[in-house]
Amino acid sequence: MNKPQVSVIMPVYNGEKYIKQAVESVFAQKVATELLVIDDGSTDHTEKVLSAYEGREDFRYLKNKENMGAARSRNRGVQEARGEYIAFLDADDWWEEGKLTAQLELLEKTGYVLCSTGRELMKADGTDTGRYIPVKEKILYRDLLKHNSINCSSVVIRREAALEFPMEHDDSHEDYITWLKVLRKYGCAGGINLPYLKYRLSEGGKSRNKLKSAAMTYRVYRYAGYGHVKSCLFFASYAVHGILKYF
Repeated sequence: MNKPQVSVIMPVYNGEKYIKQAVESVFAQKVATELLVIDDGSTDHTEKVLSAYEGREDFRYLKNKENMGAARSRNRGVQEARGEYIAFLDADDWWEEGKLTAQLELLEKTGYVLCSTGRELMKADGTDTGRYIPVKEKILYRDLLKHNSINCSSVVIRREAALEFPMEHDDSHEDYITWLKVLRKYGCAGGINLPYLKYRLSEGGKSRNKLKSAAMTYRVYRYAGYGHVKSCLFFASYAVHGILKYF
Protein backbone atom coordinates (compact mmCIF):
# COMPACT_ATOMS: atom_id res chain seq x y z
CA MET A 1 0.00 0.00 0.00
CA ASN A 2 1.02 3.64 -0.38
CA LYS A 3 2.47 5.38 2.66
CA PRO A 4 -0.41 6.33 4.98
CA GLN A 5 -0.95 9.92 5.99
CA VAL A 6 -2.23 8.93 9.44
CA SER A 7 -1.26 5.97 11.61
CA VAL A 8 -4.01 5.16 14.09
CA ILE A 9 -2.74 3.58 17.31
CA MET A 10 -5.27 1.47 19.24
CA PRO A 11 -4.14 -0.30 22.42
CA VAL A 12 -6.51 -2.99 23.65
CA TYR A 13 -6.85 -5.33 26.59
CA ASN A 14 -9.86 -7.67 26.61
CA GLY A 15 -11.80 -5.45 24.24
CA GLU A 16 -13.88 -8.02 22.37
CA LYS A 17 -17.14 -6.27 23.26
CA TYR A 18 -16.47 -2.88 21.69
CA ILE A 19 -13.42 -3.01 19.44
CA LYS A 20 -15.25 -3.76 16.19
CA GLN A 21 -17.11 -0.44 16.39
CA ALA A 22 -13.83 1.37 17.05
CA VAL A 23 -12.09 -0.33 14.11
CA GLU A 24 -14.96 0.32 11.70
CA SER A 25 -14.98 4.01 12.66
CA VAL A 26 -11.31 4.22 11.64
CA PHE A 27 -11.92 2.58 8.28
CA ALA A 28 -14.85 4.97 7.66
CA GLN A 29 -12.48 7.96 7.59
CA LYS A 30 -11.81 9.40 4.13
CA VAL A 31 -8.06 9.66 4.75
CA ALA A 32 -5.15 7.36 3.86
CA THR A 33 -4.71 5.53 7.15
CA GLU A 34 -3.14 2.47 8.66
CA LEU A 35 -4.54 0.98 11.86
CA LEU A 36 -2.15 -0.58 14.36
CA VAL A 37 -3.90 -2.54 17.09
CA ILE A 38 -1.57 -3.32 19.99
CA ASP A 39 -3.00 -6.20 22.00
CA ASP A 40 -1.66 -5.96 25.54
CA GLY A 41 -2.14 -9.62 26.43
CA SER A 42 -5.90 -10.03 26.05
CA THR A 43 -7.37 -13.24 27.45
CA ASP A 44 -10.81 -12.91 25.85
CA HIS A 45 -11.81 -13.20 22.17
CA THR A 46 -10.28 -9.91 21.03
CA GLU A 47 -7.91 -11.64 18.61
CA LYS A 48 -10.78 -13.65 17.11
CA VAL A 49 -12.83 -10.49 16.52
CA LEU A 50 -9.85 -8.84 14.83
CA SER A 51 -9.17 -11.85 12.61
CA ALA A 52 -11.93 -10.51 10.33
CA TYR A 53 -9.48 -7.79 9.23
CA GLU A 54 -6.56 -10.08 8.42
CA GLY A 55 -5.20 -9.45 4.96
CA ARG A 56 -6.09 -5.77 4.83
CA GLU A 57 -3.06 -3.70 3.83
CA ASP A 58 -4.18 -0.89 6.14
CA PHE A 59 -4.42 -3.10 9.24
CA ARG A 60 -1.69 -4.45 11.51
CA TYR A 61 -2.18 -6.55 14.62
CA LEU A 62 0.67 -6.51 17.15
CA LYS A 63 0.54 -8.59 20.30
CA ASN A 64 2.75 -7.73 23.26
CA LYS A 65 4.72 -10.63 24.70
CA GLU A 66 3.82 -9.39 28.18
CA ASN A 67 1.39 -6.89 29.62
CA MET A 68 2.99 -3.47 29.11
CA GLY A 69 0.19 -1.04 29.95
CA ALA A 70 -1.47 1.57 27.75
CA ALA A 71 1.44 4.02 27.69
CA ARG A 72 4.10 1.60 26.49
CA SER A 73 1.64 -0.05 24.09
CA ARG A 74 0.94 3.31 22.46
CA ASN A 75 4.67 4.02 22.32
CA ARG A 76 5.23 0.72 20.54
CA GLY A 77 2.60 1.69 18.01
CA VAL A 78 4.21 5.08 17.41
CA GLN A 79 7.59 3.39 16.83
CA GLU A 80 6.03 1.00 14.31
CA ALA A 81 3.94 3.66 12.55
CA ARG A 82 4.67 4.85 9.02
CA GLY A 83 2.34 7.85 8.79
CA GLU A 84 3.23 11.53 9.02
CA TYR A 85 0.62 11.90 11.73
CA ILE A 86 -0.41 9.75 14.69
CA ALA A 87 -3.99 9.42 15.90
CA PHE A 88 -4.90 7.66 19.11
CA LEU A 89 -8.15 5.77 19.67
CA ASP A 90 -9.04 3.59 22.64
CA ALA A 91 -10.75 0.32 21.80
CA ASP A 92 -14.03 1.26 23.52
CA ASP A 93 -14.42 4.67 21.87
CA TRP A 94 -15.28 5.54 18.27
CA TRP A 95 -15.18 8.40 15.78
CA GLU A 96 -17.66 10.20 13.57
CA GLU A 97 -16.93 10.29 9.85
CA GLY A 98 -14.90 13.29 8.79
CA LYS A 99 -12.89 13.56 12.01
CA LEU A 100 -9.43 12.99 10.56
CA THR A 101 -10.14 15.11 7.47
CA ALA A 102 -11.12 18.10 9.62
CA GLN A 103 -8.11 17.73 11.90
CA LEU A 104 -5.60 17.38 9.08
CA GLU A 105 -7.00 20.49 7.43
CA LEU A 106 -6.58 22.46 10.66
CA LEU A 107 -3.07 21.17 11.31
CA GLU A 108 -1.92 21.99 7.79
CA LYS A 109 -3.52 25.45 7.95
CA THR A 110 -2.12 26.45 11.34
CA GLY A 111 1.16 24.56 11.57
CA TYR A 112 0.20 23.19 14.99
CA VAL A 113 1.66 19.81 15.94
CA LEU A 114 -1.40 18.62 17.88
CA CYS A 115 -5.16 18.84 17.44
CA SER A 116 -8.06 17.53 19.53
CA THR A 117 -11.84 17.61 19.20
CA GLY A 118 -14.92 17.85 21.37
CA ARG A 119 -16.49 14.67 22.66
CA GLU A 120 -19.90 13.28 23.42
CA LEU A 121 -20.17 11.14 26.52
CA MET A 122 -21.82 7.81 25.76
CA LYS A 123 -23.23 5.17 28.08
CA ALA A 124 -21.57 1.75 28.23
CA ASP A 125 -24.19 0.41 25.80
CA GLY A 126 -23.33 3.13 23.29
CA THR A 127 -26.38 5.33 23.79
CA ASP A 128 -26.05 9.08 24.26
CA THR A 129 -25.91 10.52 27.78
CA GLY A 130 -26.86 13.95 26.49
CA ARG A 131 -23.58 15.40 27.77
CA TYR A 132 -20.99 17.07 25.58
CA ILE A 133 -17.50 18.26 26.52
CA PRO A 134 -16.31 21.15 24.33
CA VAL A 135 -12.78 22.13 23.43
CA LYS A 136 -11.26 25.55 22.74
CA GLU A 137 -10.09 26.40 19.24
CA LYS A 138 -6.68 27.26 20.67
CA ILE A 139 -5.36 25.42 23.73
CA LEU A 140 -2.48 27.08 25.56
CA TYR A 141 -0.07 25.46 28.00
CA ARG A 142 -1.40 27.55 30.90
CA ASP A 143 -4.96 26.44 30.06
CA LEU A 144 -3.95 22.80 29.99
CA LEU A 145 -2.33 23.08 33.42
CA LYS A 146 -5.72 24.03 34.89
CA HIS A 147 -7.50 21.02 33.44
CA ASN A 148 -6.90 18.41 30.77
CA SER A 149 -9.20 19.41 27.92
CA ILE A 150 -7.42 17.09 25.46
CA ASN A 151 -8.87 13.59 25.35
CA CYS A 152 -6.45 10.97 24.08
CA SER A 153 -8.93 9.34 21.69
CA SER A 154 -9.48 12.69 19.98
CA VAL A 155 -5.82 13.51 19.33
CA VAL A 156 -3.98 13.79 16.05
CA ILE A 157 -0.29 14.66 16.51
CA ARG A 158 2.68 14.87 14.20
CA ARG A 159 4.69 11.67 14.48
CA GLU A 160 7.96 13.46 15.24
CA ALA A 161 6.35 15.12 18.27
CA ALA A 162 4.93 11.79 19.46
CA LEU A 163 8.38 10.25 19.14
CA GLU A 164 9.95 13.19 20.95
CA PHE A 165 7.55 12.91 23.89
CA PRO A 166 6.62 9.24 24.44
CA MET A 167 4.01 8.43 27.05
CA GLU A 168 5.24 7.36 30.47
CA HIS A 169 4.14 6.99 34.10
CA ASP A 170 1.22 4.57 33.90
CA ASP A 171 0.49 5.34 37.55
CA SER A 172 -0.81 8.74 36.45
CA HIS A 173 -2.59 10.11 33.37
CA GLU A 174 0.23 9.35 30.96
CA ASP A 175 -1.42 11.12 28.04
CA TYR A 176 -1.92 14.33 30.06
CA ILE A 177 1.80 14.43 30.87
CA THR A 178 2.61 14.10 27.18
CA TRP A 179 0.26 16.91 26.12
CA LEU A 180 1.82 19.18 28.75
CA LYS A 181 5.30 18.43 27.43
CA VAL A 182 4.22 19.04 23.84
CA LEU A 183 2.55 22.37 24.63
CA ARG A 184 5.41 23.48 26.86
CA LYS A 185 7.68 23.22 23.81
CA TYR A 186 5.35 24.13 20.94
CA GLY A 187 3.14 26.69 22.71
CA CYS A 188 -0.37 25.64 21.82
CA ALA A 189 -2.60 23.05 20.22
CA GLY A 190 -5.66 23.32 18.02
CA GLY A 191 -9.17 22.25 18.86
CA ILE A 192 -12.24 21.50 16.76
CA ASN A 193 -15.33 22.05 18.87
CA LEU A 194 -17.46 19.37 17.27
CA PRO A 195 -18.43 15.96 18.71
CA TYR A 196 -16.22 13.91 16.43
CA LEU A 197 -15.28 11.63 19.35
CA LYS A 198 -17.81 9.33 20.98
CA TYR A 199 -16.36 8.63 24.42
CA ARG A 200 -17.76 5.54 26.10
CA LEU A 201 -18.14 5.65 29.87
CA SER A 202 -17.36 1.96 30.25
CA GLU A 203 -16.98 0.32 33.62
CA GLY A 204 -13.42 -0.15 34.79
CA GLY A 205 -12.00 2.76 32.81
CA LYS A 206 -8.98 4.47 34.30
CA SER A 207 -10.90 7.69 34.96
CA ARG A 208 -14.11 6.13 36.26
CA ASN A 209 -12.85 5.93 39.86
CA LYS A 210 -12.83 9.63 40.68
CA LEU A 211 -10.66 9.37 43.80
CA LYS A 212 -8.08 7.30 41.98
CA SER A 213 -8.21 9.65 38.99
CA ALA A 214 -7.71 12.64 41.29
CA ALA A 215 -4.60 11.08 42.82
CA MET A 216 -3.23 10.34 39.35
CA THR A 217 -3.85 13.94 38.28
CA TYR A 218 -1.91 15.26 41.26
CA ARG A 219 0.97 12.99 40.26
CA VAL A 220 0.86 14.51 36.76
CA TYR A 221 1.79 17.91 38.18
CA ARG A 222 4.55 16.40 40.28
CA TYR A 223 5.96 14.51 37.28
CA ALA A 224 5.77 17.78 35.33
CA GLY A 225 8.24 19.22 37.84
CA TYR A 226 5.99 21.35 40.00
CA GLY A 227 6.29 21.54 43.79
CA HIS A 228 3.58 20.65 46.28
CA VAL A 229 2.10 24.16 46.49
CA LYS A 230 1.71 24.72 42.75
CA SER A 231 0.58 21.14 42.27
CA CYS A 232 -2.16 21.71 44.84
CA LEU A 233 -3.24 24.92 43.10
CA PHE A 234 -3.43 23.22 39.72
CA PHE A 235 -5.26 20.30 41.30
CA ALA A 236 -7.85 22.64 42.82
CA SER A 237 -8.56 24.04 39.35
CA TYR A 238 -8.77 20.50 37.97
CA ALA A 239 -11.31 19.56 40.66
CA VAL A 240 -13.55 22.54 39.86
CA HIS A 241 -13.45 21.78 36.15
CA GLY A 242 -14.19 18.13 36.86
CA ILE A 243 -17.35 19.03 38.77
CA LEU A 244 -18.52 21.35 36.00
CA LYS A 245 -17.68 18.81 33.30
CA TYR A 246 -19.64 15.88 34.66
CA PHE A 247 -22.34 17.48 36.78
